Amino acid sequence: QVQLVESGGGLVQAGASLRLSCAASGRSFVDYLLGWFRQAPGKEREFVAAISMSGIRNKYADFVKGRFTISRDNANNTLHLQMNSLKPEDTALYYCAADRFRFQLSSNRTDYAYWGQGTQVTVSS
Repeated sequence: QVQLVESGGGLVQAGASLRLSCAASGRSFVDYLLGWFRQAPGKEREFVAAISMSGIRNKYADFVKGRFTISRDNANNTLHLQMNSLKPEDTALYYCAADRFRFQLSSNRTDYAYWGQGTQVTVSS
């Protein structure tokens, strides 16, 4: 079992940067595939990025590739999402997610068993 808590969201202007963090508690953090998803009001939760257990392999949604970078610190049980060149359409509640012993980089929210409560990102124009 793992508990996830996101932080780092805020209100920024278009073109600005934010760094989101997800602190995990529990054992065997290294055994989990980790990912970021986001959900805007009235919209379905959508995939943003995922990172493998080792941290070597990454996967990104097309709309964030080149702007966002996912990383993990297994020694400190922490997941990060560096977001640059933010756009108003990036406005959403951002969630971190985890799934144990999943070796494929999944973009499907149903593949993730554990979720944080989310951190709000708002980008003004």
